[in-house]
Amino acid sequence: MLELRGVETFYGTIQALFGMTLECAEGEVTTLIGRNGMGKTTTVGSILGTVPSRAGEIRFGGETVSGLPAYEVAQRGIGLVPEGRQVFPNLSVRENLVATAANYSDSDDPWTLERVLDFFPRLGERLDNQGSQLSGGEQQMLAIGRALMLNPRLLILDEATEGLAPLIRQEIWRRLEQLKSGGLTILLIDKNIDEFAHIADRHYIVEKGQVVWHGESESLLGDSSLKSRYLGI
Repeated sequence: MLELRGVETFYGTIQALFGMTLECAEGEVTTLIGRNGMGKTTTVGSILGTVPSRAGEIRFGGETVSGLPAYEVAQRGIGLVPEGRQVFPNLSVRENLVATAANYSDSDDPWTLERVLDFFPRLGERLDNQGSQLSGGEQQMLAIGRALMLNPRLLILDEATEGLAPLIRQEIWRRLEQLKSGGLTILLIDKNIDEFAHIADRHYIVEKGQVVWHGESESLLGDSSLKSRYLGI
C-alpha cells in the first residue's frame, strides 16, 4: 500500500531524514516509533507532500507520489489525524465532519456523517458544539471521524493518544482495532507500545531520521534493550 525507499528530507539546509525506508502492507497496522525529534512527524509530512523530500521515492498504491502537491496525495486516498488534533475550533462537530467529506477510495459502503456518529456516539451528543468546546478525547474522536469522512485507503495517526486519559486511550485503541478488522490500512505514530502492540502487525523504530530496527510485536516486546536504547523506556 505504501513504500518509502531512501527518502531524504530537509528543512532548508538542515537534513531531517536520512534514507528513510518503510512499508505498510494493505490491511495491516504499521507503527513508526521513537523518541521526540527523531523524524517521525517529518516522515508523515514527506508522505503527504507537506514537507517535500529531495531524494528517494515514495509510492502509494503502486504509484509514485514523491513530488506531488499535498492535495493530490490526499486525493489518492490518504487520511491524516494530525498531532495535536487540529480540529476547526469555530466550526461545529457537524461542520468539521462534512467540510472535507469525499469518497477517495470509491467505497461501495462509504463513511458518512451517520456512520461516523454511529462509530463515535459521543460526537452525536455534541453535534452542534464547536470544536473548541470539546474535551481532548472528543477532539481526537472528531479528528479521526473527519479523516474517515475522506474514505481513505490509508489512515495515518500522528500521536494518536497523546495527552488522553487512560479510559479514552483504551476506547481509541478499540476503535482502531475495529477499523483494522474492516480492512483499513493504518500507519500509527504513538508512544504507548504496550497498549497498541496487540493490534499492530509490524513496527519501525526511527533514530536520527532513519530506521534502526523493524520487526513484529513479539520481538519488540521481548527485547527490553530495544526499548531502553531507542525509546527511553
